[in-house]
Amino acid sequence: MNLRSFGILSAFALLASATAVDSLDAQIGGRLRGAVGRVTGGRLSVDQLLPGGNHPITTSLEDARWAVDSLDNFTPREAKRSMLELQRTPNGGFVLQPGYWEMHTQSYCLKAGTHGPGGGDGYLYAPTRGPAEDAVMTILRNSVNHPEIAQHDIQTLLWAIIARAKFEDLSTQHKAIASRLLTPQQLAQLNRSALDLIPGDEMGALMNRVPGPVRAIVQAEADLRRMLADPTASFADMERVAVLTGAVGMGPGSREVPSGRWSLHPDGYYVRYLPQGYSYTVTQIWVPQGSPAVGKEYDPATHIATPGNTSRQRLVQSGRARQAN
Repeated sequence: MNLRSFGILSAFALLASATAVDSLDAQIGGRLRGAVGRVTGGRLSVDQLLPGGNHPITTSLEDARWAVDSLDNFTPREAKRSMLELQRTPNGGFVLQPGYWEMHTQSYCLKAGTHGPGGGDGYLYAPTRGPAEDAVMTILRNSVNHPEIAQHDIQTLLWAIIARAKFEDLSTQHKAIASRLLTPQQLAQLNRSALDLIPGDEMGALMNRVPGPVRAIVQAEADLRRMLADPTASFADMERVAVLTGAVGMGPGSREVPSGRWSLHPDGYYVRYLPQGYSYTVTQIWVPQGSPAVGKEYDPATHIATPGNTSRQRLVQSGRARQAN
């Protein structure tokens, strides 16, 4: 058999295989899964696009289990001091001492296609969780030792992770930044778990099947994957897609959480978040005298400020101080 004949037979075999897959998917109401599977070589299902257990970062309001309602409107009696006075750790964290501490931090959006902070909605502590938690925390920890890397470049890498973009398709600049903040093994893992771009017609069909409450998130992540592979797309373009503005109602599964509610961290200290925008959070920590938290590390990379209103963004914290404009 010559090479041309082999190629023709292979094409027919692939077509037959795709038809068989479509037939099977149709039987379970999954025609869309078949369409997307053909685009991505069978590696992708509709469920993989939806927020849930396979998402790179899974932290949700259900993980925010340490709220202290009884301390609403409470302010510690100790004089407030800058967290930057505390001893730093190799992770870019802080060795806690008794007192009332505050830091104006660089924070980052970890839920594209949702609204930024506002409207008096409060935020609670939840741990950084999900298949990509190690990569996200590594970026944040290493960024403390690389003040020359701009905050928006770090945000771009984090959007690439949550959108499951291919790191090999990023700009030369962002690949260079990623290589300074992540290990080769982490980069390889992120690239393996990335999603291929879905053509517009297939994406349109997909969006018709995505539940309304999460449609904006799925669409924003798809748009970010496309923009991250486009060298002409600017950070402002990506920000408009990822960070929604304007009024927003309470999302599904929301809880009434007032601004400034404290959470009691498992290590024994109290923490609260006062976002001034998605990229800037005032973080306050109270360590009472005799607390078991004395001498322990506050590692911002392990903290996601999680909104009571699920229509708003999760904000992962940073050990980098906000730079005044």
